Amino acid sequence: MLYAIGDIHGRLDKLDALLGVLPLRPGDRLIFLGDYVDRGPASAGVVDRLVEFADAYPCTFLLGNHESMFLDHLGWRGPSYFGSDVFLANGGDATLASYGFGTDPEAMRLPAKHEAFFRALRLHHAEGAYVFVHAGLGKTLARSGDVDWALRHARVEDLLWDRTHTEASHDLGVTVVYGHTPRPDFQVRWNLPYSIGIDTGAVYGGPLTAIRLPDETLFQV
Repeated sequence: MLYAIGDIHGRLDKLDALLGVLPLRPGDRLIFLGDYVDRGPASAGVVDRLVEFADAYPCTFLLGNHESMFLDHLGWRGPSYFGSDVFLANGGDATLASYGFGTDPEAMRLPAKHEAFFRALRLHHAEGAYVFVHAGLGKTLARSGDVDWALRHARVEDLLWDRTHTEASHDLGVTVVYGHTPRPDFQVRWNLPYSIGIDTGAVYGGPLTAIRLPDETLFQV
């Protein structure tokens, strides 16, 4: 079975609790939809836990907009890293504190295992009848009728920040599983067969959510 897990945002306590209740079996796989850092108190601890967990189960980790901002703030260069100008205003101070960093980006050095983790983050993942992104694909590509073409041409800005498609239909022939946009009531965004949004506001008092696929069973803490 495949388990997708929504935005964690430094809530190591909820991550540990969720991983503890998943009925994982040998051969199961997990995909994490990004936003491991910022706002919550234990961003560095979350990354530690994910690195450790990936030694036990096959995991795919997506890049979220908060990792993009964080790494841009650290001076990483590339089309996936931007937004450092709003990093601190979006909970980045909690991430810096969890790593014991001060205010000088040039003095900030990630542990080697954390750097390897961040460098391996992916922008999207397709498997079976599902496509996984952090945020969205944008309205134009979602109506392209060809999921492979859409993923090849997706803009990084849409993959990490888009909120326009969350309740929309599309003709890609798959269900898009995404995070990034919690509902005000912290419920899952069911929009079958088109999409499922599993950011349920864990850092704001909502649950941390996993969905098992393909039976679409929810697990929450």
